[in-house]
Amino acid sequence: MTAQRTILITGATDGLGRCIAETLASPDVLLLVHGRNLARGRAVTQAVEMAGGSAIFYEANFASLCAVRQMAEAIAAAHPQLDVIINNAGNGDPQRRLSEDGHELHFAVNYLAHFLLTQILRPCLGRENYSRVINVASASQRPIDFDDVMLERCYDGYRAYAQSKLANVMHCFDLAKEFQGSNVTSACLHPGTYMDTHMVRAAGVQPMTSVHVGAEAVIALVNNPCDAISGRYFNGKREAQANAQAYDIDARQRLRQLSMDLTGRVGQS
Repeated sequence: MTAQRTILITGATDGLGRCIAETLASPDVLLLVHGRNLARGRAVTQAVEMAGGSAIFYEANFASLCAVRQMAEAIAAAHPQLDVIINNAGNGDPQRRLSEDGHELHFAVNYLAHFLLTQILRPCLGRENYSRVINVASASQRPIDFDDVMLERCYDGYRAYAQSKLANVMHCFDLAKEFQGSNVTSACLHPGTYMDTHMVRAAGVQPMTSVHVGAEAVIALVNNPCDAISGRYFNGKREAQANAQAYDIDARQRLRQLSMDLTGRVGQS
């Protein structure tokens, strides 16, 4: 009998995340689904259960690092082995807003929250079985200006989103290097262009891709048994080249140090 896998999906109550959850639903998988709305969380868990799977909902507002920390600690206490973490939750609001911690919202929700979540859950990775971290990034990538990470001097919504998504890629590459030689791997991807999600429609953009196409690309990484995909970036199901800054070791180190400082994880690995 195949052991049940435990898979955490952030941003699982809508769009791509919900499609991933419903597609993965099976008796062989325990899904930990995250969102910030209890009613939508219940709807996802019910859909998963109707498909023959099992799911537990975790509520947290990723605009609050305190909420992220509390959720991560609750998951770590209840699930000592995580087989897959899918860092998917995202913000695409073009307006400049700040998180509860005073950080630019795209950077906070799309990247910092997932950095902190993954750091806290590290002891749950590869503990009993092979584990994988998947960062849902984007083909929209802009270099990070470390002199103005929060874009206080010259804000642009697209740039804010794009630099947060590049940070996801850089985080993935860093994880792959740190876990090299272990039974933990990390990969990242652009799941699809202008998928039919609330975030895309709210931006007034005509959807070009079904969320099912994006979900298939993510699940292909979930199920790929090859360790060689670790530290790789994919456009859909094909390996691709990320922004040049993602391959800059010094830039990745600066991002890591900044992230540890901002999340209060100084000196913790």
